[in-house]
Amino acid sequence: MTSRVYIIGGYQTDFADNWARRGMEIADAMGSTIMRGLAETKLAACDIEVAHIGNFGAELFCNQGHLGGLFAATDPAFAGLPASRHEGACASGSLALLAAGADIEAGRYGLAAVLGVEQMRNVPGEQAAKLIGGPAMWNGHEYQDACYPWVRVFSDVADEYERRYGLQQEHLSRIAQINFENARRNPNAQTRRWTFKANSFSADDVDNPIIEGRTRKQDCGQITDGAAIVFLASEERAHEYARRLGLDRDALPYIKGWGHRTAPITYAAKIKASEGHQYLFPHVRGAITDAFRRAGIAGVEQIDGIETHDCFTTTEYMAIDHFGLTPPGQSWRAIEAGDIEIGGRTPVNPSGGLIGGGHPVGATGVRMALDCFKQVTGAAGEYQVEGANNFATLNIGGSATTTVSLIVGR
Repeated sequence: MTSRVYIIGGYQTDFADNWARRGMEIADAMGSTIMRGLAETKLAACDIEVAHIGNFGAELFCNQGHLGGLFAATDPAFAGLPASRHEGACASGSLALLAAGADIEAGRYGLAAVLGVEQMRNVPGEQAAKLIGGPAMWNGHEYQDACYPWVRVFSDVADEYERRYGLQQEHLSRIAQINFENARRNPNAQTRRWTFKANSFSADDVDNPIIEGRTRKQDCGQITDGAAIVFLASEERAHEYARRLGLDRDALPYIKGWGHRTAPITYAAKIKASEGHQYLFPHVRGAITDAFRRAGIAGVEQIDGIETHDCFTTTEYMAIDHFGLTPPGQSWRAIEAGDIEIGGRTPVNPSGGLIGGGHPVGATGVRMALDCFKQVTGAAGEYQVEGANNFATLNIGGSATTTVSLIVGR
């Protein structure tokens, strides 16, 4: 990073909420999240100089666009506030973070609000699957025969791993089990109160049925209503904030490094391009190593934990070897060794991730950054990774079309 971009705090909604059942619209959720975030960080609305919003499907789910205007409507002090909305499928929140960080690095603004938000439970589940199906891939050009397009895509990822390296369903099931277990520790996790049967993580077609392809029920992330906000600050504003609250300014976390890469939109094009490469998605590996390089980090051994995109268990399986926890194709080794569990060598998704924690599409990247902030400041509660100083994110949109990785640390 050319100059430091600090994270000075934020707020996350309860991802178990169903906003429509509570009579809430997306505007209500945005407003309450913004105000709770300000209260949590002891900021005032007049302190905010710019706002960036990550959202994928407000037009599709809520018939609502122009979310910057909804942000500005939250408080009279926001009148005239520059605000913009960013979309990159499931990586929308991370794109908003990158844009806000660039504003601060350029010296345009000193304090930015980054809000990720998505309302998805106001329609039936099958309709929700269709609304996030075609629009995030090349609509009309791929997976036209799939009932659940993204389930099929990541089933194909599993097939490709099996073809190239070998793959056992037991390892994917263990990823799911770990993330659901971690979610029980997280008071904001969507599945924290869920119960499971003895065969819920097996190949039992009753307790863990196949949804499409080879993807089973527990392999899938959740359809979620949720929002998260973080506040990014320049070095000057962060130090001013620390002085005002009597904090140790050197203990404030900042975004140490970032990586952002975009691949051709179709899954088939990505797989064709990766033939002969070590990694299934070389551009994903590139985004991660770009973040390492910008952070001055040699490799994953200097990372204390990871919040990664597990829209399906295969996505986390891919992240494990792409981060370098194992050689390519050998993610199973880290799973069997317990390396990815809380207390393991490099815990992955201590929050519960998308499978356990929930996946409000446009909010996910912001939520990941907030969880990294919590980890490196010792504020993660029961899912705290002991001694965490550096945490990484991996947030992907589509079939790893848009990929963003961040390193947050002190």
